Amino acid sequence: MNGNEIIHAEAVTTDTIENSLTDQKKVRLDVLRLDKIHPVVSGNKWFKLQYYTGDAVNKGYTTLLTFGGSYSNHIAATAYAAKTLGLNAVGVIRGEAPKQWSHTLQEAHACQMQLVFLPRNEYDAIKKNVHTTKFEAQFGKAYIIPEGGYGLPGVQGAADMLHSTDTSNYTHIVSAVGTGTTIAGIIQATEPHQQVTGISVMKNNLGLNDEIQSLLNTSLPGRFRLIHDYHFGGYAKYTPALTGWMNRFYHASTIPLDFVYTAKMMYGIFDLMEKDFFRPRSRILAIHSGGLQGNRSLAPGVLVF
Repeated sequence: MNGNEIIHAEAVTTDTIENSLTDQKKVRLDVLRLDKIHPVVSGNKWFKLQYYTGDAVNKGYTTLLTFGGSYSNHIAATAYAAKTLGLNAVGVIRGEAPKQWSHTLQEAHACQMQLVFLPRNEYDAIKKNVHTTKFEAQFGKAYIIPEGGYGLPGVQGAADMLHSTDTSNYTHIVSAVGTGTTIAGIIQATEPHQQVTGISVMKNNLGLNDEIQSLLNTSLPGRFRLIHDYHFGGYAKYTPALTGWMNRFYHASTIPLDFVYTAKMMYGIFDLMEKDFFRPRSRILAIHSGGLQGNRSLAPGVLVF
């Protein structure tokens, strides 16, 4: 089975958001629903994985090894993709093993992913030296996929996201930014007339521009803007104001967002729209990068979807 049989690219839609603010500001806002390609291997997660998994298969590897947290969309996606492709998978999980595994870890384990828990300081050290032989004695030769699909194959895959539909008429492309891999791919795939805006989901990650530039191997273009104002306290942090806004957005649009990435992006878009960041007659495409695993960490009833 190949990767094209894992996802359902034909399910992707471009949904238009219309409300009093878009009318007042005279802008068009569309959402590229990459979350629809698969319930597990969702959105940018598969796009960032596809060239890694293809390379692993072509080189004869039988085991994938990757890194992530207890609610990692990347861990869930890698586990499912490996099982579907007939590969073994190892997930190195940040932090001590919890007494109660998250739903994400339970489902990754159900896909036969072997889980290894590391204290945070050890995890961070290993993650920075992913070509270590530390795990070979335990798991044999494994194909290493960096955390979140970070790296040039991930960038190449992320660039493919914009090939699922014609995006040439948009003046602005907006995406949430974590490791920088997805936004680097978007920058590569967009055209000179298009403004690219990244909404960082991390607090004061001032080195992120350099990370993105290193993935592009060239200077960041002047049409790119990275905004740090909508992290809501930091990575995987949220406030009642954010979750309440997510519920209102869902009632108005029926589009589910996650508090880690896409909600911060969409909240940022509307706030920027209010502040006239986008000129009248702008056509904005928001990238719904999928992945709702983080929402499962919330108490029942916080979200209505």
